[in-house]
Amino acid sequence: MTLSVSEEIYNQLVFAAKTEAPNEACGLLAGIDNKITRFYKLTNADASPEHFSMIPAEQFAAVKDMRKAGIQMLAIWHSHPSTPARMSDEDLKLAFMPDTVYVILSLAKPDAPSLRGYQVADKRPIEIELNITK
Repeated sequence: MTLSVSEEIYNQLVFAAKTEAPNEACGLLAGIDNKITRFYKLTNADASPEHFSMIPAEQFAAVKDMRKAGIQMLAIWHSHPSTPARMSDEDLKLAFMPDTVYVILSLAKPDAPSLRGYQVADKRPIEIELNITK
């Protein structure tokens, strides 16, 4: 599986992560045919640099907007303010949706953010390809 991420959405991810640092930022990504066309920044209710949880009302509003726009949720994203873009033990523990892509943006090197995507099978991360497009 490959997900296509526009440069504009990549820049929104980076901006959101830097704005929320040192806490994790989080949200949803949506689109059609594995092409991400919409970015949703949601509130990290935990306000933590090590984990996140989303506010259900914000999640429902985002899903409602997706339905209205005729798109589907393609990924759940969050940032790692100071660690690599890999699934942490906490991320794996909370990965309940096997068909969902989990996108992580790392700010471990703030001048060179790293974006990676994973699906989870049997509590093991499987990296998927993310293509950043113009």
